[in-house]
Amino acid sequence: MLASLLNSVWAGLSKILGLLVSIDPAIRAPLAIALGAVPGALCRYYLNLWFTRWLGAGFPFGTFLINLTGALAMGFFVTLTLERAIASPDLRLLIAVGFLGSYTTFSTYALDTDTLFRNGTFGYGLFYWAGSAVLGVISLEVGSFLAKRLS
Repeated sequence: MLASLLNSVWAGLSKILGLLVSIDPAIRAPLAIALGAVPGALCRYYLNLWFTRWLGAGFPFGTFLINLTGALAMGFFVTLTLERAIASPDLRLLIAVGFLGSYTTFSTYALDTDTLFRNGTFGYGLFYWAGSAVLGVISLEVGSFLAKRLS
C-alpha cells in the first residue's frame, strides 16, 4: 500500500518536473522550491490548527508533531533518493528545500519554547525544547531506516 502511494506521488511529481525541464535552469531551481513551499506551508498551517483544536493550546503540539514528522519525512526522502539514485536535483529542491523546509519551522519552535518558559510552564518548556531536538534526530533516523527497508 505504501509502495503504491509512493509510486502515485512519484508519478505526479515526475509530471511536474517534466514541465520544469524545459525552463531555464536559473529559473527552474527557485520555481521548484516555490512549488514545494506553498503546499508545505499550508500543510503546517492547517495541521497546526487541527492539533490545537484537538489537543488544546496549553502545549505547542502542532509545531512539535509537525517538526517530528518533517524530520521523519526528510530522513525517509533523502535516504530513499540517495539509495536508489532516482531523484533529480529539481525534485530534491521541491521536496527537501521547498516542501519540508516550509513544513517544519525552527523559528516557531524557538518562539513556542520561549512562550512556555515565560508562562511559567518550565517542565513543558524543557520537554519541548529537548524533546524536539532529541526526538527530531530519532525521527530522521526512523525515516532513513524505513526508506532502506523499501530498497
